[in-house]
Amino acid sequence: MPDSAAPVAFEMVRRLPSQRTAGLISAISGYREMAAGRFSQREAAPLAIPLIISFGTPFTIALGRVPDAADRHNSFAAGLYAGAVYIESDGGAECVQVDFTPLGAFRFFGGAVGNLAARMIEVGDVLGADGTRLRERLGATEGWQRRFDIVEEFVADRANHLPSPELEFAWRLLARRGGGIRIATLAEEIGWSRKHLVERFRHQFGLGPKSIARMMRFHLASGLARAGTPSGWAGIAADSGFSDQAHLIREFTALAGEPPTARARRMALTDSRLTRLQHAEW
Repeated sequence: MPDSAAPVAFEMVRRLPSQRTAGLISAISGYREMAAGRFSQREAAPLAIPLIISFGTPFTIALGRVPDAADRHNSFAAGLYAGAVYIESDGGAECVQVDFTPLGAFRFFGGAVGNLAARMIEVGDVLGADGTRLRERLGATEGWQRRFDIVEEFVADRANHLPSPELEFAWRLLARRGGGIRIATLAEEIGWSRKHLVERFRHQFGLGPKSIARMMRFHLASGLARAGTPSGWAGIAADSGFSDQAHLIREFTALAGEPPTARARRMALTDSRLTRLQHAEW
């Protein structure tokens, strides 16, 4: 897989959620490529659930491997995946992307979140005729901000599913600890058995708490690496809840598809305008 390569000409606009969709989504992005070529990205265990509404040529996307022609996707939703996601485009991609928070995704998708885990599902299959109509309406609308308004209204109107209060508490506690809490302890905090907690996590978030905790520790370590630390990778490993530096290296290789030093070098070369791809698109 070649290193990430940004299109030589593209347009990207990003908007944070309004008060109406705060907590449901982390951002809405508009992206348009304007130069032919083969462009590649490798994303690392994203902690968001994206909805992609495409108006251009399809992306090719695969989990844990380089995609091929059979991996073409137009408009789709994707769930959590504890591993590297490989994405390619041909310079003709254009889309609106909604990045749902894991808690907000259940409010919008309901029980379909579990079916999205480690998969890309076409928008008509996950949202029915409403998803198809949304794609048509956005395609007929000019201007990113007007498109974003339509998307926010659509999301807010459909976010009618009530998540479990116990699971919301468990997720927030796990996030506050950066994934550094035993699953049995997490279950005890809400008065459930470990088995019941795991089953309910998979239903509401798509993955069990152990996988999500791994992803949280990875993202915590990645954030510390970007911020810089005088103690190096050994210090990052200790501060992120890894048993040692060797453990951190194994997890980076599993979740990002490359060891931490290689990932740090690649991220340093990535166009800063494409940082949205680093935070959870697919």
